[in-house]
Amino acid sequence: MIQISVVIPVYNEEESLAELHNWIVRVMEGHAFSYEIILVDDGSNDGSWRQIEKLADLNPYVKGVRFGRNYGKSAALDMGFSKAEGDVVITMDSDLQDSPDEIPELYDMIVKEGWEVVSGWKKKRHDPISKTLPSKFFNGITRMISGIKLHDFNCGLKAYDKKVVKNIHLYGEMHRYIPLIAKWSGFTRITEKVVEHRPRKYGKTKFGLERFLYGFLDLISVSFVNRYKKRPMHFFGTLGTLSFLSGFVITVWLISEKIYGLSRGLKVRDITAQPLFFLALVALIVGVQLFLTGFLAEMMISNTSRKLDYNIDKELNFRG
Repeated sequence: MIQISVVIPVYNEEESLAELHNWIVRVMEGHAFSYEIILVDDGSNDGSWRQIEKLADLNPYVKGVRFGRNYGKSAALDMGFSKAEGDVVITMDSDLQDSPDEIPELYDMIVKEGWEVVSGWKKKRHDPISKTLPSKFFNGITRMISGIKLHDFNCGLKAYDKKVVKNIHLYGEMHRYIPLIAKWSGFTRITEKVVEHRPRKYGKTKFGLERFLYGFLDLISVSFVNRYKKRPMHFFGTLGTLSFLSGFVITVWLISEKIYGLSRGLKVRDITAQPLFFLALVALIVGVQLFLTGFLAEMMISNTSRKLDYNIDKELNFRG
């Protein structure tokens, strides 16, 4: 039985991997944990995969997956989650800014205290203000929309009960919203822990300011998908019905107005000569299309299954 799976996405972090591995091993052996370290190379173009191969040769508890191209952090985590066998799954970044010394307490919070998700909070950060201010704004918006009282949704250091990672699916940039996805999947015991944020020792950050724009768009996406993925007709059907009824009411009103005018001998315009008629016609057509979209989405949900289509180039030390 494996107590802890450490899942680490890797993208061009050749210099830090050996040091990170040795640090994790010291912590695991110091606390007598049974463990595995899953390193997912997300299409690195440096020597990261060679380092992973060396570590896997030295340590049978190191397991590696190499993507044929760069898919992003969410894909790397999703693959790591699918491979993890530990009772507790801990994620961390590969740049040495997350401290493996946090692992024992994170493990205890899941196993002994009964939390399902523990999210790290980098209360004291070693980042420039150009990253910290947008991050605070982003976290505030996410708290407001999600209703989850976490200070740092984007912290890479998190711990999960195994059943959480086996019941969620990540794509795009959804790694920022794992607590939100977990909550909507029925895992509501979510908390946070203040963790050490270390200065970057090697290389430079792989993320720019555009991640906040993408993050906001993904927040809208994940909110919509998780609320309506099982009942798209509730969304499209409601909008379609409102649109159709609006067009229908306007059309009836225009016809009634003309009949009334003709009955009184008044001079009235043709219905088709009024711009309002064409707006009503558009509303009717859009309403029908939205309703059909909801119906087709319901049909697709009932006939489709999840498919992982990552291009896996190589794997190391996995059974079977």
